[in-house]
Amino acid sequence: MARRVVITGMGWITPLGLSVQEGWRRLLAGDHGFGPVTRFDASTFATNFAAEVKGFRLEDHIPDSAKHEGAEVSTRFALAAASQAWKQSGLDRAPALDTSRVGMYLGAGEGSLDYQKLAYANLSAYDSASRKLSDAKWGAAAMSRSNPRAEVEQEPNATLGHLAMEFPVRGPAFNCMTACAASTQAVGEACEIIRHGDADVMLGGGTHSMIHPLGMTGFVRLTAMSTRRDDPVHASRPFSADRDGFVMGEGAGIVVLEALEHALARGATPLAEIAGYGSSADAFRITDIHSDGKGAVAAMSQACRQAGINPREPGEDGRPQVHYISAHGTGTQENDRIETIAVKTLFGPLAGKVPFSSVKSQLGHLIQAAGAVELITCVQAMRTGILPATMNLSTPDPECDLDYVPNAARDVNAQGGVDVCLSNSFGFGGQNNTICVRKWRG
Repeated sequence: MARRVVITGMGWITPLGLSVQEGWRRLLAGDHGFGPVTRFDASTFATNFAAEVKGFRLEDHIPDSAKHEGAEVSTRFALAAASQAWKQSGLDRAPALDTSRVGMYLGAGEGSLDYQKLAYANLSAYDSASRKLSDAKWGAAAMSRSNPRAEVEQEPNATLGHLAMEFPVRGPAFNCMTACAASTQAVGEACEIIRHGDADVMLGGGTHSMIHPLGMTGFVRLTAMSTRRDDPVHASRPFSADRDGFVMGEGAGIVVLEALEHALARGATPLAEIAGYGSSADAFRITDIHSDGKGAVAAMSQACRQAGINPREPGEDGRPQVHYISAHGTGTQENDRIETIAVKTLFGPLAGKVPFSSVKSQLGHLIQAAGAVELITCVQAMRTGILPATMNLSTPDPECDLDYVPNAARDVNAQGGVDVCLSNSFGFGGQNNTICVRKWRG
C-alpha cells in the first residue's frame, strides 16, 4: 500500500518577502513586487521592469555561508528557502536521521549566462575575411575572460550539490527542467519516491532567476511579457480582458516532504497532506497549450482521482470538493482563457463555485520556482482560511468568467474554510502538472 505523504516544513524567498510569514502577510495586503530592473541596464528593452527579490543576504539564513561563495543567485535563494523549511520541520533537531533515506527533487533553473563574456568570445572568434568562426580563437578568448567556477555554477545540477553540502541529504537526488511546471513536477515526483518506499524525507521545490539580459530577451522576443513600461505596478493582469503578458519574477520555494509514519514517529507536526499528483504532456506546440486545455484537464483529473475526489460532485457540506485552485494564471491571452476552459471542463456546473486566483499578479512569474511557491500559498490558505487575490482584474474578460477572487483577499472561514486545494503549473513544450493538497486535521 502506498504511504501517505505530508508537508512538515516550508521555505520561501520571493519578491514579497524573505520568509513565508512576511510574504504571506504582504500577499494578503495586496502588495506587489514590481519595479524597474536593477540587475542590468534594461532601459532599451520593451519590458524594462520585473519583480526582483530585495534585501537578500545568504548569511542571514545560512550560518557558514562562505562555503557557498560563488554560487548563483538562484542557488542562494534555494539554500535560504531550504534552511527555513528544514528548521520548521524540526529536522535540524532530529537525533537519529538515516541520511541515506533523505533525498531531494528540485526544479532548479539554469544560472545566469555571463552575456558580456560570451559576446566577447563570439566577436573575438569571428574572421571577417572568411566570414567564419574559429573554434581555437573562441576557446582562447573564452579562457582569457571566463571564470571556470562561474561556468560550472551555471549548470542546473549545481544547486543540488550546494544543498547536499548544507543538509544531510544522501538519498535520491534529481533535478528537472520542465519550464514553468518544473517545481510542481519536482514536488509531485518527490512524493512518488516517498510513496513507493525509496525515501522517508525529500526536499522538494524549485528556484530560478531569469532577470538577466538573455533571460529577459527571450521572453520579450516571444511577446510573452507585459510591455506596460509606464505602469509596472499594474502590469500583471491575469484573466483581465486587457492583459498583455506576465511580469518576470525570481525566487525559491522549498518544502520538506515526509512519509506520515516517519513524521509522526519523530514528533513532527504535519502542515498539510499531499493528496494527489497529476502530470501530462500534450505537446501541442512549443509555446502554445492545446486550445481545449486537454493537457491541463488530464493533469487536474489525475490529481483529483488520486485524492479520491470527484470534481463534478459536491461534498457533504454542499460545496465543491475542491475549495480553492491556485491558477497558473500567467496573464497572457492564451493561457488564462484556456486554463479557464480546462477548469470548466473538469468541474462542469460546479466550476463557477470554485475560487480560482493567480498570485502572479503580485509576485510575478517565478518560472521554474513558480509552482512550489504557489503550492505554499495553498497550504497557507488552508491554515488561515484566507484566499489570496487576483490583483489588477479591472476589466472582465467575457471568456474568463469564473471566480478569480478579484482585487482583494477573501476570508472564507465563515463558509467552512479551505480543506482541499489544487495547484496548477503549465510549461512551454506541453508540460502540465497539478498537485492536490489537503488540510491536515490529525
